[in-house]
Amino acid sequence: MEISKKTINIWLKHLQNEIDAAYLYRTLVDLTRNEKEKSIFNQLAKIEDKHIAIWKNQLKNNNISSTRTKPTSKAKLLAWYSNKFGPELLAKLQLREEADEVKSYMGLYRNSSVDSTKEIALKLAKDSADHANELMSTYGIKGEPWHSSESGGLLRNIVYGFNDGLTANFGLIAGMIGASSAPHIILISGIAGIVADSLSMGSSGYLAAISEKEVYDYEKQMELEEIKMMPEVEAEELALIYEAKGMNKTEARLRANKIISNPELALDEKVKEELGIIEKDTSPIKEGWITGTATAIGAFIPVLPFLIFTGSNAIWISFIISMVAHFAVGAARSFFTGRGIFRSGFDMFVVGFGVAAVGYFIGELIMKLF
Repeated sequence: MEISKKTINIWLKHLQNEIDAAYLYRTLVDLTRNEKEKSIFNQLAKIEDKHIAIWKNQLKNNNISSTRTKPTSKAKLLAWYSNKFGPELLAKLQLREEADEVKSYMGLYRNSSVDSTKEIALKLAKDSADHANELMSTYGIKGEPWHSSESGGLLRNIVYGFNDGLTANFGLIAGMIGASSAPHIILISGIAGIVADSLSMGSSGYLAAISEKEVYDYEKQMELEEIKMMPEVEAEELALIYEAKGMNKTEARLRANKIISNPELALDEKVKEELGIIEKDTSPIKEGWITGTATAIGAFIPVLPFLIFTGSNAIWISFIISMVAHFAVGAARSFFTGRGIFRSGFDMFVVGFGVAAVGYFIGELIMKLF
């Protein structure tokens, strides 16, 4: 059977992910002082080595050559950050990565037409789930992260809020420059943009969190009614979920019946196992405040030079630091999107440049027309 280029690229991507994971777990081994945690990270690194060997063997068996042995720039940057500021963020990102791998490998298992790939995907999905559970146990986290509807949580809100404020206000200031506005007009417009952007994003974050909570409460209420109205059907669904996770049929049925007999316990179990949603700990007000503040900080960057410099110096310094900030925030987004750090940074750089160019020419056009 001829292996498609798409399938080969998927194999190579998973191989690189396992190489990165082994490297980062060994980084955690070096940085962690707690001996129990150090031992766990070391075991996880060794299991990742086995995963690397599995993918290399899969490539070799299909006569596909690969020289990949080194971690990506993204993994090296995470290791550098952890060396400078501590391993806590890296440990949490590894948990999220393991959760993503569970979903990714299960998707590969369902969609692949190659039997050997399906076998590998199922094994590695189980291993990744075990890794995630091990990390969660280590850090006292509850739930199953590959079911969570969140993606990056607090840090993600900060990055995206910062990104929105930076890009929107950069375009506004570029438009004012294109219209040949006086420096104090540019400054006033920039400050107004900071206030407007932060209030807009903050309120949007608040309303989004409220809506998400309402959806959670509605789904939970619906599930509770189903448990009360048709407990036999709900018990059967729960038993099937347990079987899919590796429990034998008899044990799965017994456990499901026992749980369904307690409505409160059954509701918690069904929400987690079937719906795959976990209630957020943060309040809507906190999410709105964090998003709004991050937006204000991002929006302040293109304004800052006009508080310190004058004339063309302020304009060029604003342009340079805004473009650098666009690349940096694009690189930061790669930790949530899974894309390469330089590709993501460059894409955001291009977006920032495009927004500035459009804003400038629109400002110039309006000035000529009016």
